[in-house]
Parts: sequence; structure tokens; C-alpha cells
Amino acid sequence: MPEATAPVFSTDLPLPDRREGKVRDVYRVPVETGPDQVLIVATDRLSAFDVVLPTPIPGKGRLLTEVSLGWFHFIRELELVGDHLISTEPADVPGLAPADRAMLEGRMMLCRAVEVVPIECVARGYLAGSGWLEYRRDGTVCGVQLPEGLQRSGRLPQPIFTPATKATEGHDENIDFAHASEIAGEALMSQLRDLTLAIYDAASDFAAARGVILADTKFEFGHAIDFDGLGTGELLICDEVLTPDSSRYWPAESYESGREQDSFDKQYVRNHLLELVDRGAWRKAPPGPELPADIVERTMDRYREAADRLFGREF
Repeated sequence: MPEATAPVFSTDLPLPDRREGKVRDVYRVPVETGPDQVLIVATDRLSAFDVVLPTPIPGKGRLLTEVSLGWFHFIRELELVGDHLISTEPADVPGLAPADRAMLEGRMMLCRAVEVVPIECVARGYLAGSGWLEYRRDGTVCGVQLPEGLQRSGRLPQPIFTPATKATEGHDENIDFAHASEIAGEALMSQLRDLTLAIYDAASDFAAARGVILADTKFEFGHAIDFDGLGTGELLICDEVLTPDSSRYWPAESYESGREQDSFDKQYVRNHLLELVDRGAWRKAPPGPELPADIVERTMDRYREAADRLFGREF
């Protein structure tokens, strides 16, 4: 898929209830004959250290949408859970001008509205990120006791489910299964744990066959909403799935436990920003610094490589 020539940093569509996340803009799409729908637009914004940076990564939103769609198709074939995706065609969104539809091409998902479960469902197969930090301190990850002697980036004896609270700002907070059950109910959390681990196992096997390690990932689930805006009880996987923004992907050929790994994400951006922090040029607070052109291009190259390895497509 060719990339858009102009980056999309923000959108302003003639649709109600616009919400702006770190990367995506979300709108409500009124429907006369059924429940309202949701339009999710993946912009080219990039955030690091919970700060949205002023420099877009041209084409990133379209690429990540395509990766997410590939994984939605994969998950549908597993027949474990439904999903919220209705359409990726701009023509299916009412009331838009031709220029708006052109901008949305390749970077939108028209979705069923859901009553979101307020828990991030995280599966970890390797010890990295916040999990590694907790393990070094307590020997656990989100309350899950792990064997002694594990290494940074080391493969876990078996994948584990490590829920987190969904933060509207800042970092999600890792919690244990008992706390998640207090928030969402034990029966539902047991169902989500089993679904999360089953999808992770299948996706990690798929990625491994393509030379990619899926170290960890997070999913979001919700219940479909009926015409009156009430939850129906029909469980759906929603939001983005298994993109480099919601997952930790490593190239298998350079993997070595005991150290931080190369990754298919915004590693170049984080490294650049940490150099600025070390020099006292930035304090990990808004406003974020502009990114040099070479950092932008090298970052996009990593996203492209992940997409190409996973699905063998041209982006």
C-alpha cells in the first residue's frame, strides 16, 4: 500500500463527540437503524514517555492500521472471540467531504460501539519492560511468582497474564489478578485471561515462523452496545490488536537474553530522547522536542520491517 504524501497529525471531521488519544482520534457515527458506531482514525502522531511529540511519522497510522487488520483477520480465523470491526471503507462513513474520505483511506476503522472493560489484558512471554523491573525488585510480575535466576529479556517458563488498569493520562498501572477481579468481576477476568493467553500463544507462533519474537502484547475487550446504549453481554476484542505500538516485537536473529533487545517500534525515538535528557535538554514533560529527519525515517523503517515480516506486504 502506498503511503500518504502528507502526514496526518490531527483530524477535524464533521462527526460528534470527538476524542483525541495519544495516537488516534475517535468519533461517534450516528446510525438511524441501529446502535451508533465508532470511527477510529490512526494519525501519524507518536508519543514517547507519555508525551505526544510535535513531529509526525508520515504513513505510520496507515501502516499500523494495516497490521491491525491483518491480526483481526488472524483472530477471526481462531474463532475464539468476536471483534468490533465493521468496515475500513471511507465511503461507509456518512456526511464526509471527498477530501476527508481521501485522508481516511487506509487509516480508519468503522467499528461497533462497545462498553469497554476497564482493564488492559496483557500477555507476557518474556521478561522485559516494567515486568523486568518488578521481577528484580520482588521476584514477581503483577503478583505472579516467578522462578529465581531469570534474565532480562529471558523467555518465561510459560506465558503469564498480567492485567493493568487503563489510565486516561500517564502510564497504565500494573495490578494483580485479584485486583482486576475486584474491578471487573472474577468470572469475566477468568474468561479474559484465558482468551488473552490463547490469542498470544497463537500469535507468537505465527510471528516466530516469520522470524519475529512477540515478547508481550496487550488487548482491550468490551461488550457490544445495543440500540439504547446498553451492554448486550456479547464480548468483543477491540481497539488496535498486536501492532508494534501495543506489542513488543524483537527480531529473532539478534535475540540474546540478558540484555535489552532491538525492537520493531519507536526505539530510535526513545534513544534520541534519552540522549536529550542526559544532556539536560529535555525533562520528559510537554512540550516534546522536534525529531530530526533521520530519526523519523529510521523509526518508520522499523515499523515497515515488522509489517513486512509479519504479513509480507508492501507498505
